[in-house]
Amino acid sequence: MSDYFGDKKAGQYKKELVQAYNKGDRYFPLKKKLRFEDYKTFREFPLVRQGRNKSGVITEVNSKRLLPFGLLANRTIGLSREHIASDGQAKKQNVGLERSYDSLLSGHDGQKLVRFIAGGTAIPVEGTQTDPVNGKDIYTTIDVNIQDITETALLRMMQQCEGPYGTAIVMETATGKIRAMANLGRRPDGSYWEDDNYALRVTEPGSTIKLATLLSVLEKGSSDINDMVHVGSAGRMEVAPGKVVVDAERHNEPDLSVKGCFAHSSNVGMSKLAYKAFGKNPGEIKKYFSKFRLDQRSPIDLSNLPKPTMAPLSTEGGEAGLGNMLWMSFGYAIQVSPLHTLTLYNAVANDGKMMKPFLVNSVEQSGVLIKKMEPTVLDEQICKPAVIKAAREAMEMVVTEGTAKKALKGLPFSVAGKTGTAHVSDGSIKYAHGVYQATFVGYFPADKPQFTCIVVIRTKPHAASHYGGTLAAPVFKEIATKLYAMYVEKKTPSGFAAVKDSAMYYYAGAAADIRNILQKLQVKYTDSAANQDWTSVYARNDQPLVKPVMVRAKVMPNVRGMGLKDALNLLENMGLKVSVKGKGKVAVQSISPGTQLAKGVTVVLELS
Repeated sequence: MSDYFGDKKAGQYKKELVQAYNKGDRYFPLKKKLRFEDYKTFREFPLVRQGRNKSGVITEVNSKRLLPFGLLANRTIGLSREHIASDGQAKKQNVGLERSYDSLLSGHDGQKLVRFIAGGTAIPVEGTQTDPVNGKDIYTTIDVNIQDITETALLRMMQQCEGPYGTAIVMETATGKIRAMANLGRRPDGSYWEDDNYALRVTEPGSTIKLATLLSVLEKGSSDINDMVHVGSAGRMEVAPGKVVVDAERHNEPDLSVKGCFAHSSNVGMSKLAYKAFGKNPGEIKKYFSKFRLDQRSPIDLSNLPKPTMAPLSTEGGEAGLGNMLWMSFGYAIQVSPLHTLTLYNAVANDGKMMKPFLVNSVEQSGVLIKKMEPTVLDEQICKPAVIKAAREAMEMVVTEGTAKKALKGLPFSVAGKTGTAHVSDGSIKYAHGVYQATFVGYFPADKPQFTCIVVIRTKPHAASHYGGTLAAPVFKEIATKLYAMYVEKKTPSGFAAVKDSAMYYYAGAAADIRNILQKLQVKYTDSAANQDWTSVYARNDQPLVKPVMVRAKVMPNVRGMGLKDALNLLENMGLKVSVKGKGKVAVQSISPGTQLAKGVTVVLELS
């Protein structure tokens, strides 16, 4: 051991062993946390290889989950750790997918029964041996690139606002597959880590619950999407006897359509619609919320999920039920998780078909498919088609005219969604502490949704910026923009096939190489790149123009037109991870030029 490990002299090993023996200790720890390669060498030592019964060497094997992508989806994948319980037994404490699929992942050890005869020789008892079984492999729905985009966008905002935690989830609209689930909690040193699954934590959601209210009143037929509602200009109104509701902002128009109440997030308007529909029987709204699965645990394939809560809606013995129903209509007196909200919005994006969210694609063993998880429909039609159509129009109006107009302005594709800002009173946090929960949930493209995404950020006390439109919507915008460029945007062929024009070109790469090629070909060119290391060349007045490609620290450069060798050289030297699709020159890059870069981010290059 002294020769191999080099940590102690042989005499020191012997001294420690003798001291332990003289004290009468039954066991003596030789080594802890050996790497497997070291363990293989150790078990070939002369004494050790004689076996446990003769050498007395006992080996305890521990498994460890390796996370090659570090922070990415760390908490969703989970962890498996052993601890010694009060009864002295080693027990597992698992979270995330590690907990849900522990029995499949673990496998089991082999066992055999032996009896000892004279001389201490162990004789196997025939028929008692069981062979060891390797654990099965779990393949998740998480897309590493989408997870990276989602986590990077969320982290950037969390560092800016210094909030205690935030979460962002991306779901594939048609299937319910969770493509990304980011959870970031603030640590004492100000950094962020995936310390809890905030996507599953139930809290008062704020205005995003107004979709459930809108669907309920439209489905019941008590209101039409174009009906007018008097909300006043004071920002507060008595919507029922003794029940005063306040809007976050005053409205320019005293009367809004039902669609406008939703788009401009009027608490007064939505509570008046709820009172009109359910004022005589507040408990009736629960029937609709239950159909939207807002009163039951999420069906996602994870264990130990919290259950949503809903304040009592009965009017027996007082008017508390009516008040609770009114507060519930705009996001209070009910607690649901971000995943519940996302599942409901995804159903509307999916034309009323509610899909089960899931994280595991398949189970395999030794490369052989054991089980393939297929998308599961929870409800074929949560509301009438006309109601779904009206709700989608209202969500599009949020972006074009309502509370998300400013944050999502300039997107080259259509988005539908809803902002939410909840004043938090939760556990030790009271309203007086000035803590808010900012949310944006939506889908894109609005006309043919492919992804649905929710972003939720809990603010620090008395934060200057605490609205869903200013905190959560910008994160959604960054995620949506990059996903659209990578996964949604398609090159649709036109009816006219133009002849390729050799006068139109664009190349980029190392400046010395580009100049060398032009000089070898004896092509006259205009050089305005000065002493820059990276340049591009394209036609200007029928002559090649060499222009500089600006490269700045922590800023994404433009690598379009470069060959893969040059692009990798430039990006990897900047500390970026690079994923490549296709062959040829760089045609598309997932991170736009000029974007501020976070450490360890991955950029996807599409070659053509």
